[in-house]
Amino acid sequence: MRLVRHRQTKGAETDRLGLRTREPALYSTVWCFVRGDSLNEHIHVVAAALADPQGRVLIAKRPEQVHQGGQWEFPGGKLEPGETLAVALARELNEELGIRVLASRPLIRVRHDYGDRHVLLDVHRVTGYAGDPHGREGQPIAWVHPDAMDPATFPAADRPIISALRLPECYLITGEDPRIPDRFMDRLDRALAQGIRLVQLRAHDLSDDDYAGLAQGAFRLCARHGARLLLNRDPHLVRDLPCHGLHLTAWRLAALVRRFPDDRRLVGASCHTTQDLAHATHLGLDYALLSPVRVTQSHPDAIPLGWERFAALAEGAGLPVYALGGLGSGDLDVAFTHGAQGIAAIRGFWGH
Repeated sequence: MRLVRHRQTKGAETDRLGLRTREPALYSTVWCFVRGDSLNEHIHVVAAALADPQGRVLIAKRPEQVHQGGQWEFPGGKLEPGETLAVALARELNEELGIRVLASRPLIRVRHDYGDRHVLLDVHRVTGYAGDPHGREGQPIAWVHPDAMDPATFPAADRPIISALRLPECYLITGEDPRIPDRFMDRLDRALAQGIRLVQLRAHDLSDDDYAGLAQGAFRLCARHGARLLLNRDPHLVRDLPCHGLHLTAWRLAALVRRFPDDRRLVGASCHTTQDLAHATHLGLDYALLSPVRVTQSHPDAIPLGWERFAALAEGAGLPVYALGGLGSGDLDVAFTHGAQGIAAIRGFWGH
């Protein structure tokens, strides 16, 4: 530990990472103790995902002269002392974009260590606003669909936000009975007609050939509705089957050393512990299912996490996390407030 002199500014403007963007009007000098060679600031930031009717999301470009200058980011900034997230979000979007926030809800919380600063990023999806968004501080802005965003052009802390924006709120895991294909497809068709846009094909009891046939039919049905199909099977056995991605069981996740090379499809995994989530994040997976939140019929002996434990695990995950276990669409609001991407369910979305 060493004593250093630190020049404190008054009237300066800083960006969302705590880096100065404009020169200060006044200076004062303070002394502080630091460990190592940096101040290791802890910065709490609020950011917004603001979408237009076409599903494009507003992004802004960082000034060239600052750290990670020239990269794109989601608008927002540091919380002032004593501010709530809602107040900070409203102030930042008024200052940066000239709009008034009417409604918002949590999207994802991200923690990231840049080495010289630790950032806690609370991201909210703005669902209602008044005004015409524009770069009020002269910053370039753009409306871009999440699927067209290049994560490499964003700061590292912002990249999980892109993953969250690419995923829907509701995630269907198929249920009974894949051995009766006509009835199975009818149920899937009804779920898709009700708005489901992400489907995991779960049919562990089928032979590999029967699963392949079911997957081909499910893919055609999902494509017709503009939905994405994920296959829950040994990745080597379904390599050539049509799909939009893969879902890994917890034990397949544990056995995976690195993400499949040159595969741009969605990849997610079932998680039950902090270690599972950490491994999924390390591999760069797109999402996780965390369960069970409540007691379930399929696993009645499993100890439920409850919402508070779910929130604690999801906060440190570093990727979008769906809540799974005894839940349905009626639980979406409570899921959002506890840091979930949304709800994953079998019975809650599969119908009867």
